[in-house]
Amino acid sequence: MACNSIISVPAGSCENNSGGIFIAYIVDQDSVSATTVVSSAWTVTNIGLVGGDLFQEFNFRRNVGNTTSTPTIDLVNGSTFYQNNITLAFHRREASKSRALNILGEGQRYLSIIIKDANDKYWYYPYMQLNGGDETSGTARADGSKYEVTFTGEDSNRSYEVDSSIIASIVA
Repeated sequence: MACNSIISVPAGSCENNSGGIFIAYIVDQDSVSATTVVSSAWTVTNIGLVGGDLFQEFNFRRNVGNTTSTPTIDLVNGSTFYQNNITLAFHRREASKSRALNILGEGQRYLSIIIKDANDKYWYYPYMQLNGGDETSGTARADGSKYEVTFTGEDSNRSYEVDSSIIASIVA
């Protein structure tokens, strides 16, 4: 017996389809008190935050960030989950960025991340962790210096789209 009825995937519209991500918003997972998901629309319509906490904005240059979501399906065990990865690069090494990235990784804390993509869509990734990254000076002067970090998480679903109307109320 199937759990849900099959639904169709509509043909693409005339809208442009761009890759890449523009911005990341991050908060401690412990600060998220509740999320409201409309399953039929696969959309988060509310994210409750505790203690006055807000998502913090992490800016980076174009063409240096991406997300991937890879399904892991075991037919024998009947298990399915999605491995989510978010990779961001921050140009120019400096103390303030080092400190901010160290705080994100301290204690292997769980993070809640919202990504804005190049199609002007927001996507929600709960229970993510900073999973390493590189800090590099570059080799040649033209290389520049940067941090490249990866956040990793496992979830039982693909990421949910976030209703854009709630962003202003949950971001610092």
